[in-house]
Amino acid sequence: MRDALVAAAFRLFLERGYEQTTVDDIVALAGVGRRSFFRYFPSKEDVVFPDHERCLADMTAFLAASGKEHEPVRRVCDAARLVLLMYAENPSFSVQRYRLTKQVPGLRAYELSVVWRYERALAEYLRGRFTGRPDGNLHADVIAAAVVAAHNNALRSWLRSAGQGDASTTVDHALGYVQSAFGAPPTAPTASTLTAATARPVFPLLPMPPTDEMPDDVVVVVSRRGAPLWRVVQEIETTLGRD
Repeated sequence: MRDALVAAAFRLFLERGYEQTTVDDIVALAGVGRRSFFRYFPSKEDVVFPDHERCLADMTAFLAASGKEHEPVRRVCDAARLVLLMYAENPSFSVQRYRLTKQVPGLRAYELSVVWRYERALAEYLRGRFTGRPDGNLHADVIAAAVVAAHNNALRSWLRSAGQGDASTTVDHALGYVQSAFGAPPTAPTASTLTAATARPVFPLLPMPPTDEMPDDVVVVVSRRGAPLWRVVQEIETTLGRD
């Protein structure tokens, strides 16, 4: 019955328009009563987003099942992919909803409230993992916002293409930016490759002019603790003029 109500609602939205369709119209087409509609959907807006409550519950359970062995940034990126899977289950419906939402200001506002709930779930998990760290809550909120922004940018690109192509590849590419910016490096940098400065930004690398006592270039690296090692090596190679 839930699926029948969603199908009836979208048929009427496409034929008449969202604003011109009432709950009574939907239940009449679905062949059920108003009580049945409100048993499944608190409002007409909710019938446009029928799967978000389930997806949010799945995301919350996924994060709650995390262990200390899970790298937190990668974990929230994986949690965001659950939302993508929900959209990819039914591409035609997802594209219809995207087009409808763009046309109705009230639905756009509703969608923003849903997105904020996803972001809050990610941030709450990260806050728990970053407890005791300097600016732990700030880091958690920034990373959660970045994950949502990257995911939604890629998702909307896929929806604008009418669901063509591989949505997973597009989203993975976007989330890769978040992972490289905030995630832990595969291996920890050593003192022989960099000097870590936890409270200072990365500075450009400046080769020192050779002297009689020091014939070779010396490169000094100042980096945030936890910066990806590949990025540090890339900067060194660029400074030394190596391809």
